[in-house]
Amino acid sequence: MKRRSLLKAMGLSAGAAFTTGLPALAIADRTNEKKPVLTVAHITDVHIREGDDAPERFKTCLKQIIQNHKPDFFLNGGDSINDASYDNVVREQVTKQWAIWDDCIKVIDKYELKSCIGNHDTWWKAPNQTDEMYGKPYAVKRLKIPNRYYSFSKNNWHFIILDGNNSKISLDEEQYKWLAQELKGLKPGTPTLLMSHYPILGTTQVLVGGGHSDCKKLKDLFYQHRDKVKICLSGHNHLSDDTSYNGVRYCCNGAMSGFWWGKGDAESAGPGYYLETPPGYAILKLYADGSLENEYFPHGI
Repeated sequence: MKRRSLLKAMGLSAGAAFTTGLPALAIADRTNEKKPVLTVAHITDVHIREGDDAPERFKTCLKQIIQNHKPDFFLNGGDSINDASYDNVVREQVTKQWAIWDDCIKVIDKYELKSCIGNHDTWWKAPNQTDEMYGKPYAVKRLKIPNRYYSFSKNNWHFIILDGNNSKISLDEEQYKWLAQELKGLKPGTPTLLMSHYPILGTTQVLVGGGHSDCKKLKDLFYQHRDKVKICLSGHNHLSDDTSYNGVRYCCNGAMSGFWWGKGDAESAGPGYYLETPPGYAILKLYADGSLENEYFPHGI
């Protein structure tokens, strides 16, 4: 068949084949793009309480996270309740704050929520140390976590949750030994995320304090396991900071409550800001090769 006759016989089908081919190729290219093995929502410093419509605002924030980002699970960086640690806090205040927390997180009851203990989550002024609400064990119970520090794995990523609520903001010796053994026992190259309530390294503690006093000791440990340790998450300082050192990302991811659900003060850069950081949350995308993204999202609620 001559070339002209062949093209005539093909008619519009030839054009259709070529015009539909380009989108098909584009779709194929998109399927080859790097996709995260996990999308994780990091919320911290919720400081839930009555007043300022905080419970409904927090619920709206959680719904926003689900709708906009579709996370696989949530990490909660501590200070879940507004405060149980002040000297004048009584039992009824503590139980009420935890009840509000329980009600709010029903919004995400279909998701796993992995938490660490914040300094404001523990009630130290119980009548005595045998009181069931005294100290960290009660916070562990209310947060529904297995221990004050623990670990778990998902999709070949390893997660280590720390308790920095010890002398001078640090890991106690028992916990440090456990952490060292935990990292040593991991298969080489296992991408690992650590979360403490307090920043381990970064800029925020230079501005407002509140960082780990054992940062050098932890930095040295992480360097030994630099093929594994990828990122350390924190809160506490209500500021957003992303610092890299020795290949490890240190991300202090602001605060869900911003200026403790209030309007701010003379140093606030905007309504509800603490200094220059608006209230918000972070979304992490974790990849099979150990790379990651950590992005802070102001929630504007």
